[in-house]
Amino acid sequence: MKNYTITVNGNVYDVTVEENGSVATPASAPRRAVTPAPVAAPAAAPKAAGAGSIKVEAGAAGKIFKVEKKVGDKVSKGDAVLILEAMKMEIPVVAPADGTVASIEVSVGDTVESGALLATLN
Repeated sequence: MKNYTITVNGNVYDVTVEENGSVATPASAPRRAVTPAPVAAPAAAPKAAGAGSIKVEAGAAGKIFKVEKKVGDKVSKGDAVLILEAMKMEIPVVAPADGTVASIEVSVGDTVESGALLATLN
């Protein structure tokens, strides 16, 4: 038997583990070669479809509540491009610089993570 002390979420537990036998392969048992399964390469991350050079990103995780501007609209720094709903609050996502909306990457109702690309400007 082996004794261990385990802490889970601040609670300390003393645990005794009993070994119920062993798994052993007799020396006379035939051995087989094991070939590892091929590992697939990780999928490439999708590229941002943004057409513009200035990114408009989500400052918080939430849901797209409203799209204020459309592709081709001129915006000034600080103009609301989209409205993000987070924790029952409507948060304007504003243009970081003057420009023209080049792409809108989301639709009303989409759930986005903090830092997600929402739109691009030129």
